[in-house]
Amino acid sequence: MQGLRARIGAGEGIVGTFIKTPAPHVAELLGLAGLDFAVVDREHAPIGIEALDLLVAAARGVGLPLLVRVPANDPVAIAAALDVGAQGVLVPHVRNADEAQRIVNAAKYAAGQRGFSPSARAGLYGTDDPAAYRKRADESSILMAQIEDAEALDHLDAIAAIPEIDALFIGPADLALSLGCGPADAPLAEAIDRITAAGRRHAKPVAIFVGRQEQMAAQAHKGIAIFVCGSDQSMILAGARQIKSAARDLKG
Repeated sequence: MQGLRARIGAGEGIVGTFIKTPAPHVAELLGLAGLDFAVVDREHAPIGIEALDLLVAAARGVGLPLLVRVPANDPVAIAAALDVGAQGVLVPHVRNADEAQRIVNAAKYAAGQRGFSPSARAGLYGTDDPAAYRKRADESSILMAQIEDAEALDHLDAIAAIPEIDALFIGPADLALSLGCGPADAPLAEAIDRITAAGRRHAKPVAIFVGRQEQMAAQAHKGIAIFVCGSDQSMILAGARQIKSAARDLKG
């Protein structure tokens, strides 16, 4: 089976969702549903490293690749996510090439700055050959830079030109706030077009968050192939509301 990083590099259309609930059962369910990946949200959800460890273990059991949106561009958080066996990281608020390179330095052993220990899950608890583990880790780990600041729009080419950055991830909510506009306003649409254009210039896939599945088609027409659609919480809310609506109709 082709790995997730290879699928991203090939420009394949893939879809996932955010995990905001610190329960391993959620990862199992999303994997059984057939999603291509999921992103554990450590930036905006109460998920600590112990809960992340259990989420990754459950996801691996059903073949679901997990990325982690780390709380910040912090080498400790990035390395910890990869050590417990996450497939990669999504790093928020990447504004320029220096900040993008910090992700690479924190994640890739070849950069010479990531602390090495093969004793975690990613190193098969010390049973893997150390050199083989480092090579495998560097070749398979996925690094996404989240573009969600107006400042980043002037540095898109420099960010996208870094080979180890696998995708530019558009955070439309924060990007709109940074631009001082609403989610349906022209400045945000223009910024998304600038990001996708930079992706094309550098053969770099572009990802985006959408709140609802019907929003994916319009973004796909712009050349975006990677979608994070909603979250486990929004799915539960939507399902519960549908049940409640159906019950009201019965009373009619």
